[in-house]
Amino acid sequence: MKTIPCKKFEKKVAKLPKSIQEVLIYKLGIFIEDPFSAVLNNHSLHGSKKSYRSINITGDYRVIYELYDVDTARLIDIDTHSNLY
Repeated sequence: MKTIPCKKFEKKVAKLPKSIQEVLIYKLGIFIEDPFSAVLNNHSLHGSKKSYRSINITGDYRVIYELYDVDTARLIDIDTHSNLY
């Protein structure tokens, strides 16, 4: 899977604590190799975000993405669960 971060995603990543950024890099590596690895808890969203999917980065941090095509994901947002939903 190839990833394309949007500008909003890049800005939010830059503001994250270094420890979260390190876990993000690790989890995105897993996502690129196997987007549906059980570690990521990859799932579709509902309601106004039904065209998006989410993966777990830590116990609280999530990445929201959308499939751009079969092999490409556009990274939309990253934040804590409560701030995203």
